Amino acid sequence: MMDVNENPIINKLIATLKKPSWAFPLLLITLFFILTYQFASDQSGFFLKQPVSYPGLVSGSDTCDGSLPVRAVKMSIVEFGGVGDGVTSNTAAFTAAMMKLKGFEDKGGAQLIVPRGKWVTGSFNLTSNLTLFLEQGAVIMGSEDPKEWPIIEPLPSYGRGRERLGGRHISLIHGDGLTNVVITGQNGTIDGRGKMWWDLWWNRTLEHTRGHLLEIMNSKNILISNLTFRNSPFWTIHPVYCSNVVIKDMTILAPLNAPNTDGIDPDSCTNVCIEDCYIESGDDLVAVKSGWDQYGTSMARPSSNIIIRRVSGTTPTCSGVGIGSEMSGGISNIRVENVHIRNSAAGVRIKTDKGRGGYIENITITNITMEKVKVPLRFSRGADDHPDNGWDPNALPKIKGIFISNVVSYNSRKAPMLLGMDGAPFEGICMKNVSLFGLPSTARWNCEHISGFANGVLPEPCSLLQRNTSVACV
Repeated sequence: MMDVNENPIINKLIATLKKPSWAFPLLLITLFFILTYQFASDQSGFFLKQPVSYPGLVSGSDTCDGSLPVRAVKMSIVEFGGVGDGVTSNTAAFTAAMMKLKGFEDKGGAQLIVPRGKWVTGSFNLTSNLTLFLEQGAVIMGSEDPKEWPIIEPLPSYGRGRERLGGRHISLIHGDGLTNVVITGQNGTIDGRGKMWWDLWWNRTLEHTRGHLLEIMNSKNILISNLTFRNSPFWTIHPVYCSNVVIKDMTILAPLNAPNTDGIDPDSCTNVCIEDCYIESGDDLVAVKSGWDQYGTSMARPSSNIIIRRVSGTTPTCSGVGIGSEMSGGISNIRVENVHIRNSAAGVRIKTDKGRGGYIENITITNITMEKVKVPLRFSRGADDHPDNGWDPNALPKIKGIFISNVVSYNSRKAPMLLGMDGAPFEGICMKNVSLFGLPSTARWNCEHISGFANGVLPEPCSLLQRNTSVACV
């Protein structure tokens, strides 16, 4: 807390008070508010959480709008020569369908129906005002010919392919610069058949960064719902530079050893709702990102106003919900609630590193249940991966305002690991009603370079989380 004698504004007020003045009561009130502000902002390190709005939130409800628009035209992939025999390539059919349906963008939009069957295809691009609808029993299957996943430019906020220098394979289903796109159905399936790509990664013969199963770029008003996504080569659902995105009622599956098969990764996106999803993967179930080192900092496209709720699943190598590690464009106003994580390496994890820059602030994590999660809460540094030699080791992230409440963990193996950085401490951590059952008697919290408060936390947290509730911790 700032010493009153060191504040020139307060000194000036005191000097004024020595003279009789009709403004005496007003000056006393002013002094009171200044001291109150100094105490709230300097002493506590907390700031009031800003109100957050989410896309398509149904009034009076705790769900986001998943209603389907009525399209003027409905056509089947069969009308474009599609064959659902699990063998024939339908790349040309999907490409032709999109070219045809693009003509209805400004005429009431169009719906492409994929009926029951197994529809093998290479990558194809969506168009605006489109619904891609998979009927029950429909399976879109990714081609096992790498040439049908063309190479495209790297994302500007990453500077290169995430895994390899240069370009990257396009996603199986791709969209750029779109508006009003729906990908949904009667629990049909999109299967990336990723084993070919995982083998390349394991064998260290991968030439370009693997493609996502679904990537939507520079787009707005996107709905993804009521489908099963399986076996993505890389991250499964990747909205990037998008706004107003709803992802709900999804099942996302990959073998638990499949590398980097994140479930849902909103990246430099605003106004995102992720709810009612079940995910099994070889990486984070949900990871919020915003660009990589100097490229993310230069682009400055933050991720903000994101809600993640009623998500459940397992990942033995990573976390249920991750924030970072690529967070250089900034991440703020994230709410994670009513999440169930089991048999996972970490529950909720904030990941960053020197060179990232950027910020993570105003993160609310509440009503979380964990079972057999190795480390229930983890703040980690030292990811030690950078796009090239141009990263700045002095670019330190700023982490402030992490609100964690109503967390129960059963049969965890390790106590929380909360590790900030020298010169860039994690500030304003507030924990309330956190119970970790089944820890070994020798387990102790591991905390460095953090500050905050705890109340109702068992077992006893580290001393850096002072047991002090005299300061507002909302």
